[in-house]
Amino acid sequence: MKKILFLATLSSLLFVSCNKQGGTANPSTEEDKTFYSVGVMFGERLQNLKLSDKEIQMLQAGLVDSVKGSKLKVEPGDYQKKIQDTFQARINAANEKTKVAGVEFLEKFVKAEGATKTKSGLAYKIVKAGEGKAPKETDIVEVHYKGTLIDGTEFDSSYKRNKTVSFPLNRVIKGWTEGLQLIKEGGKMKMVIPSELAYGDRGAPPNIPGGATLIFDVELFKVSAGEEVKKSTKKNN
Repeated sequence: MKKILFLATLSSLLFVSCNKQGGTANPSTEEDKTFYSVGVMFGERLQNLKLSDKEIQMLQAGLVDSVKGSKLKVEPGDYQKKIQDTFQARINAANEKTKVAGVEFLEKFVKAEGATKTKSGLAYKIVKAGEGKAPKETDIVEVHYKGTLIDGTEFDSSYKRNKTVSFPLNRVIKGWTEGLQLIKEGGKMKMVIPSELAYGDRGAPPNIPGGATLIFDVELFKVSAGEEVKKSTKKNN
């Protein structure tokens, strides 16, 4: 709860600046840009609340009165429960809307692409099966990947960094752990991962909202035994 209030307060700093200058604040100095960036980062975390202009104004008014030490028009302690309930209800509503859109997208993907849907809810299409070693969940995989939201927004890409990524397959989201075991080295696949197999209701702010269904294009280069497997092999030898 404290985190939510802290985010709301910081994001409203932007609107204080707007009111004083009669328009949108334009960051010019490095210090301006630093604090503007802080405002953007925290503001992104409030997008799911779908605040109205009046609600934003109230955030601003409370911030200004508190910072200036003015007499408060409302006793915040009396509204802690109301704040928590309101924010949680807004977040839940936004997440549910996102989930519904994700389910619709996933089902269309299965039908239009001739993809497969597993019992867990993962949808995938194998572009190239590969001919090398198939990974187990305890293995380390080396991959290239691109991740997008269902509206096409790209939130991550190893291709853009021009560098493959390696990680234990059992240390990532469930959709990846399940999906990558379906191809072999040299293989390529596309996965549509529902939120329950990804980041759930919490999401991964600021780029992945709560309840988001994720799309991944993945290329598997190499499979190596994980540390636990290596230790077990040494003991047996």
